[in-house]
Amino acid sequence: MKSKNIIVRDYKDGEYMDLYNSNKKLTKEVKFRKKGEKLEVPSGRYIIVVLAFIENSKGEFLFQMTSKRKNNVWATTGGHVKSGQTSKEAILEEIEEELGLELNSNEVQFFKTYKYDNAFKDVFYVKKDIDIDKLHYEKDEVEYVKYLEKNEILNLINSNGNIRKTNIDAFLDIIEKTI
Repeated sequence: MKSKNIIVRDYKDGEYMDLYNSNKKLTKEVKFRKKGEKLEVPSGRYIIVVLAFIENSKGEFLFQMTSKRKNNVWATTGGHVKSGQTSKEAILEEIEEELGLELNSNEVQFFKTYKYDNAFKDVFYVKKDIDIDKLHYEKDEVEYVKYLEKNEILNLINSNGNIRKTNIDAFLDIIEKTI
């Protein structure tokens, strides 16, 4: 078991993640996840993943077509919380890594936590006009980005379209709050 004081953020083959109990409290246990592989989370333990929904002043949401390695689906920016990180630190890092976009902490607002069988999903919301032509995204993760209107996203959801399934519940809650 790794000490809580050891934080490996830029490990090339993967990352360490803290484990939490069912009340989202740190257990002081850490697991290593290899890049591209799903982490086997022990029963009764949880990891934290993060998502960010970025909406412009026209009411459109910034979505990305994921890379072939990530199954070429429409998704919003997100990732795993690494050992020693807060959810907000993790989502800021993911936004910068995936989109090449640096945001200030105060631009990213916590929205809601969802609890699943082995993970908590912390969802964040950003209201900001972003010029997508100036983004420099991570080609290993993102093919391209596009603003999608709410109805376009709802059509993807309703037609069982090419959208990351783990984004759906949060998106439906976000649009309910932003209408």
